[in-house]
Amino acid sequence: MADDQQERTEQASAKRRKEFREKGQVAQSKEVQSALLLSAFLLLWFFYCPTFWENLSLLTQELLSLSGSFVVTPVSSVNLALLVIGKMALLLAPLLLLCMIVGFLATFLQIGWLFTSKPLEPDLNKLNPIQGLSRIVSKRSFVELLKSLAKVMLVGFVAYKTVRAEFSEALSLVHMDVFETIRFLGRVSGLVLMKTCGILIVLGILDFLYVRWEMEERMKMTKQEQKEEFKETEGDPYIKARIRAIQQQMARKRMMAEVPKADVVVTNPTHISVALAYRRDEMGAPTVVAKGADQVAMKIREIAKENSIPMVENVPVARALHKVDLGAEIPEELFKAVAEILAYVYNIKGRKA
Repeated sequence: MADDQQERTEQASAKRRKEFREKGQVAQSKEVQSALLLSAFLLLWFFYCPTFWENLSLLTQELLSLSGSFVVTPVSSVNLALLVIGKMALLLAPLLLLCMIVGFLATFLQIGWLFTSKPLEPDLNKLNPIQGLSRIVSKRSFVELLKSLAKVMLVGFVAYKTVRAEFSEALSLVHMDVFETIRFLGRVSGLVLMKTCGILIVLGILDFLYVRWEMEERMKMTKQEQKEEFKETEGDPYIKARIRAIQQQMARKRMMAEVPKADVVVTNPTHISVALAYRRDEMGAPTVVAKGADQVAMKIREIAKENSIPMVENVPVARALHKVDLGAEIPEELFKAVAEILAYVYNIKGRKA
């Protein structure tokens, strides 16, 4: 309830966009489909019209030639109907195929490849009369109604202006033969359709931009939804911090277990301690086995003292060694300084470097 009262001000995340897409809620404009379909139909008709009328004329002649000798029986009537249906199907096949191809392309160009069955799943909420009434009187329904009325009025106005401009010539149709009348009607109809096509293209572009904007607004999230999603995807920040703390504690314990194996602990008297180990047969150079600052440094010194590990105070070397990664061998520029420290330690222990 609180989420519904909060204002949706945050942009949709990738996860939310994916959820909307899986539900079939995508930005798709019907006006784009109408504009593309009418444009493609007119373009095809411009080239296909002569072939269509020629074949239709041949079919009409064939039917007229049969009328004189045609015997009406149940079988002959069925055969004649099948003949007419087959011929008309062949004539209309290019137009029907065009509708299928353009319908697919119009959808694909807007939303890409999408296959989901969720919109087909039964939803009992759709049977709720209160929700059904709210959808009918919703802002979206009102906007769709306005768009439909605007389209009808605009197309009707353009058609009226076009026909009115040809009205004076239409009065002379009474003196023309049938073919001239058909040609005139075809020309005017084509002119109306072309202007209508131009209107639908403009409306399609505007509607597509509006639908995209509307979908972006619907997908926006409240700050609370954003936080909940972050917890689902990234995990609870408190739990993650707790896990990191436990991991650091375990790593520190493992590091402290290596201090008794060190040969020397180099210290900065204020807050740095670095434990070094060197095994001539196993290591190419002295290795940092433990390091730390402040309390960790004090703990390293405490363990070193308990295990009789020599501690050498050397401020610049301690600072330089503290920058070396744990478990890594010391860099070449520290060889001389560390060698002197180890020689000093070995000398104390009575060992030869």
